[in-house]
Parts: sequence; C-alpha cells; structure tokens
Amino acid sequence: MKTIMDEYQGLYDSFLSSRCAKQWARIGVRRRAGVATPLFSLYSSQSAGIGDLLDLKLLLDWCRKCGMTILQLLPMNDVGFDFRPYDSHSSFALEPVYLSFRGLSGVDGARHQKDVDALRAKFPAGRSRVDYGIKKEKMELLWKIFRDVRAALPASFAAYRARNRFWLKDYALFKVIKETHEQRAWDSWEEGLKHRDPARLKQFEAGNETRVLFYEWLQWQLHEQFVEVKRHAESRGVLLLGDLPLLVSRDSADVWSHQEYFKLDYSAGAPPDMYIARGQRWGMPPYDWGRIAGHGYDYLKEKLTYAQNFYDLFRIDHVVGIFRIWTIPLSEPSENGGLNGHFDPPDENVWEDHGRTLLNVMLDHTGMLPCAEDLGVVPPCSYKLLAEFAIPGMDVQRWTKSWEGDHGFKPPAGYRTNSVNVISTHDMSNLAGWWEFEAGTVDEEMFLRKCVTRGISSEAVKPALFDAAKSRHGKLRWKAEISSPAVLAGALGRREDEVRDFIDLYLGSYNEKSAYWRYLGLEGPVREQFSPELGRKALETANRTASIFSIQLLQDWLSMDPSFRFDPWTYRINFPGTMTDANWSLTLPFPLEKLSKLETTGLIKGLNQQTGRI
Repeated sequence: MKTIMDEYQGLYDSFLSSRCAKQWARIGVRRRAGVATPLFSLYSSQSAGIGDLLDLKLLLDWCRKCGMTILQLLPMNDVGFDFRPYDSHSSFALEPVYLSFRGLSGVDGARHQKDVDALRAKFPAGRSRVDYGIKKEKMELLWKIFRDVRAALPASFAAYRARNRFWLKDYALFKVIKETHEQRAWDSWEEGLKHRDPARLKQFEAGNETRVLFYEWLQWQLHEQFVEVKRHAESRGVLLLGDLPLLVSRDSADVWSHQEYFKLDYSAGAPPDMYIARGQRWGMPPYDWGRIAGHGYDYLKEKLTYAQNFYDLFRIDHVVGIFRIWTIPLSEPSENGGLNGHFDPPDENVWEDHGRTLLNVMLDHTGMLPCAEDLGVVPPCSYKLLAEFAIPGMDVQRWTKSWEGDHGFKPPAGYRTNSVNVISTHDMSNLAGWWEFEAGTVDEEMFLRKCVTRGISSEAVKPALFDAAKSRHGKLRWKAEISSPAVLAGALGRREDEVRDFIDLYLGSYNEKSAYWRYLGLEGPVREQFSPELGRKALETANRTASIFSIQLLQDWLSMDPSFRFDPWTYRINFPGTMTDANWSLTLPFPLEKLSKLETTGLIKGLNQQTGRI
C-alpha cells in the first residue's frame, strides 16, 4: 500500500544542492509538523501574570508527545510598554517580562519568594487576556533583586557584556534615557543625547551607571534562560523557529544608535491596493542599505549571530521588503496613508539582485534556516529566489487556490515543496472564525469602496446581492440566487467586462463553504457551524500537502478537541488595523500542565504519523 512518504519520495532532494544546503543539512531534510504561538498566550501554574521563558519547557514536552518537531514563536524582542511584538525597542534585546523568577542565575530564589508570591497573587495567570500592568511591577521586583546581587556579579556576566558590545550598551543607555524622559521617543530628547554626543553620553552613563548595568543584567539573565530552553528543545528533538521582523520601530535602540543606517525622512508602508484605498503607513523607517553595505552589513550580521543563540530557524517577516519596500515621505500628511510614496529601490530591474545580495549575506553568516513570510502583493522575483535558494515561503490553506483557473482550492500535491503550510496566522481569524464568519464572504468595506469608484449605489445593490441574516462582522455573504457572473453583473447594472474585479471577488468567494467542504472530503450537507471533525479534516489535509513544513497555530491544533471551547470570532491574537486591548493579549483557557492530558494530544500524534511528519 502506497504511503504518503512514498508519494513525496525524493521531492525535497534538491534542497541539499541549493544555496541553503548547509542550513538544510544541519536540521535534516524531512517533512515536519509544528505549532506556532506567542509566549504571552501561555502560562503555567508557576507563572506570574504572563508566561515566562521556562514555561516553554512544558510546551516542548507536549510537542514531543504530539510528534511535533518545530516550535514557532512570535517575536520575543523588548517592546517597552506598547506590547506590539512587531514594533520593538530592539531587534536584539529580549522582552524582560518573559524572564522567569525561577532559576535566576546567581540569585537566591528563597530570599525573594514572598515578593514573587505577592506578585503572582496580584496578577494571577489564566485570565482571558494578559494584564500588562504586570510589567511595571515585575520590573520593580527585578530591580530589587538586582540591587541585592549587584556587588557580586559573576565573570560570566562580564563575558556576556564583552561578547555583545555591538548592541548591548547602546540598548541599555537607550532604555535608561527613555526612563529619565518619561518614555518619550528619542527624537524629542535634548540635542546631546538625541545626536549621541560622546561627552554627553559619557556624562549620562556616569550618573546612571547602576541602572544601565541593570538593563544589561536583565538581558544576560534572559539569554541564560533562553539558552536553557534551547537545550531542552534539543533534548526533545524539537527545533525552535524565531520570528525576526524585517523592520524595527523608529523609536528603538537600533535606530537611535545607528541613525545613519535608516532613511529617517521616510516611513515604510504599503501602496494603495484593492483592500486599502490609501495604502498603509507603518511608521518604521526604511533601511539605507547602501550605508549598511558600506559597513560590511555589520548590523544584519550581528542580529543573526545573536538570534542563533536561541533559534534553529528564523522567519523573515515581510520578506518582500528585502527586494523592494514602499516608502512615504514624512512630509506627507498622515491622513494620506500610503499615498504618494514610491518603491525603494525604484527600479524594478534591480529588485532581484538586491534581494539576492541580502539573502546571500544572511546565509553566509548564520547556520539558521530562513523561512519567509511572503504574503500580500509579492513581486515575481521573490517566488523565483525562494525556490532557487530552497527557502520555505508561506502557503495559507484558505488562500491557496487556482486563482487563474477555476478558483478552487489547490490539491495537497499542488503546494510548493519549499513552503510552510498554515491554516491561519496571528493576523487572521482562526479556522473556526474563518469558517463561521468569513468563508463565502467578501469584505464589506472593500465592496463599498469598489462601488464608490465605479459610481454604483451600494445602498441599491447590497440588499440584492447579500444575505443580511448571514452577514456579520463586516463580512458580506452572497445570496444563493447570485448564481453566476452574469447574474452579478445584471444586479450591478453593468456589463460583465465592466465589472471584472467584482466578478473576481465573486468567483473566489461564492459557494466557498461548499467547495471547502468537498475539498476536505466531508460528506453530507454543509454545516454552518464549526465542529471538531471539520477541524480534524482541515489539519489532516494541511499535513498531507507537499509543503516541507506544516506549522499551525496552537488554537487551530486544539480546535479538534471538544473540550476546547471559545468564541470563534474574538478568540484571535491580532485584529490588523485596530488599536485595542484585544490585540496581543490572548491567553489559553488552561495552564500548560493540562495540555498533555488532553485527548487531542494522541489525535495530533496519530495525524502526524499518518501524514509522514514524524
């Protein structure tokens, strides 16, 4: 009987003769399954308000029981008090709130246990959302602990400071200066500090020596604990995949300490498209790659060198930005969004060489295997180079369709071999939320905008096209009567050739639920509500793809467990384009100790075995 391993035999052999051959040889070329999660969503019975680094050991133990061999984390970098993981204060420093009080190096834990217990009582873990008030009070307790050990810091701490002189002192100075300026952005500081006058910086450091040392000590402690987690992962046969965003916050230690490496008169963003008429303006400054190249790409090399302490693989967030990135002058009014910008580099003919150069620099200076977040509007040269280099991109199940053909879901064998197959990402609804509220719909705002640009009265046509009773959360579900492009065009009062973009929306979404139901091999009539069985079939189908990796959000893996109950729409990590407490604060409804006791653990292992990912 032919197995799935037989079906894909030899499919990945070319990876060992690619530009990433060294990286693939290091981790092994094999089909793998994995889980993705932010650390802030986890907690154990020992956690104080939020998951900490040592809690990851419990998750790694669960991964082993499930046959998972990849654990993907969201960015772990210091985010200050804004708690947006993709807008960090540093692309080197780790987030101090993740430091565990257990096993602090050179610290007598018993001496401070009462304080830790009090903090845990004030910020109990297990609430539906993280209370980030924990950070201020946790930092105060860590400061108290540091002052107790300040006089007897070990030689290993001094060695750590010496190894990381490229970034560590600048980061610590940045954090302390922000404290003395009430957390204001560095470009509002006094001139001597803002422009890094050596004499003024020396004077400031002399007056704040202990506080600067504290921030360096925190990073050393985080380093020691994360390395311990890495060793535990190795003992469990699990690879760690880190998320390294391409861009860094304008208000960051990186930008302040290397202002010449950034085009500070511009903001990175995205051009206008069919979804966002004014484009996007993110605020992060684009890189001045010419100047970075003039310094031997030291900034890029050092970031990868430090990250390799913790990870076996790394995810390049917004990988298309290494080929070209949309830049908007800061002189543009903010209400214009991403309008009136341009791609950098502006010449499309150099994009491939630009990306090739940066990828080569990365691969020459790290043993980690890169993975690429290549979603959105992707230039063809990106797909070409990722395939040539054998760098896995991302194939999202609900979007991987034959867009130039029948708009149907691609069969598992049609996925890219060099890809990470995912059902959902942190910026998307989970599988259950997509099924109940988004499958078979179009975005209402996008539809209304299209009507405006075409001079079509949305008030007149919307009731005729969409089922109001089944349209929720700004997602419009087609009426069954809109049974063809011709019927759609007639309802819009236009010829088919005049509304091709409306028709494309229709073809990609009308009857999508039925198409997905059949794609999963489910029998009987389509059920509107999500079920554990649908979750199991979706995960099995994802695992059966040709993708070398299948890495799913923890909540999607758990969705096939009847005891894991949640609101399908609100239970998500991030709602892009919004600034609310619901973002970046989601937590599991139970501690990590319970994971291994779930019936789902055995189901996941069986599924991974059946699909050749163990």
